[in-house]
Amino acid sequence: MAEKIILDVDTGSDDAVAIMTAILSPEIQLEAVCTVAGNKDIDKTTENTLRVIQLMNADVPVYRGCGGPLVKFLREDRVPIRMAKLKLEVDGKEIQMHSDYLDLPAASLAAQAVPAPVFYLDYLRKAAEPVTLVAVGPLTNLAVAFMLDPTIVEKIKRIVVMGGGYQVTNASPTAEFNIWFDPEAAQRVLTSGAPVYFVPLDATHAACVSKTDCAELRRIGTDASVFAAKLIEQRIVMHNAFQPLAVPDAAAVHDALAVCFVIDEAVLQDVRPVRCEIGFRDLSEGQTVIDQRYYTEEKNCFFAFDGDRKRFIDLLCSTFAMGK
Repeated sequence: MAEKIILDVDTGSDDAVAIMTAILSPEIQLEAVCTVAGNKDIDKTTENTLRVIQLMNADVPVYRGCGGPLVKFLREDRVPIRMAKLKLEVDGKEIQMHSDYLDLPAASLAAQAVPAPVFYLDYLRKAAEPVTLVAVGPLTNLAVAFMLDPTIVEKIKRIVVMGGGYQVTNASPTAEFNIWFDPEAAQRVLTSGAPVYFVPLDATHAACVSKTDCAELRRIGTDASVFAAKLIEQRIVMHNAFQPLAVPDAAAVHDALAVCFVIDEAVLQDVRPVRCEIGFRDLSEGQTVIDQRYYTEEKNCFFAFDGDRKRFIDLLCSTFAMGK
């Protein structure tokens, strides 16, 4: 039986691949997609999400979510630092890890009138059985929902979070972007009482996608597979310039790996129960601090320290082939 999930995204190139994967997989029943500010502002992440849903001709509602983190940018000295730096000019054209708008027709679809946190309350209160939440952007929407009604956790099977890093970071010397963008929200989700599975940069960089793998996606020949390959190839250019991976000419496709974990848990390796806390200040801001002591406090989440590259790519290609 297909697993019901709700996706929470800040679309985004890898978010787009994740959404398409969730729609195409027979192992997933995508109930809704919620948007949040992160990679881009909320207007852009919502429009990009609608463009992907439209490309896939999917009957999936989209709920516009929070336009900023809980508290982070209330102070003027706390401004986004990462995304502005990650730009290249190639053949006179500016390239970013996440373009402002995906290269798809403007959406004729519209987001639902209900805000994402309110949707979570309505849906989960009425749910007949627990549902999986896959959050691949900042965790603001979920944090607000938990603040409004902590009891909704009873209807959550698990929360799969694309975020964090142990030995790999990207937003700061210690932090991954999704957690760095709203660390207070991440801590609230971590302490919500729901089972939390982190898909961190350690796993997503290990399970990277190469130019050769993109050629396989292109050979599938569907609009979705070709678009996915195009997005990943753009990411490869950026990775080569700013964060080269162990595999040459490859990129992490973080958010799609989180979705694929729902389909096949073996795409993540070395998944351990750990004690994790979120850093809030100075160099530790947004850090997923893993307690390495033998006599650690009670474990509060699962953390993937590695990923299976071949298994992920095979699953990605076989899923996109289902769209033929």
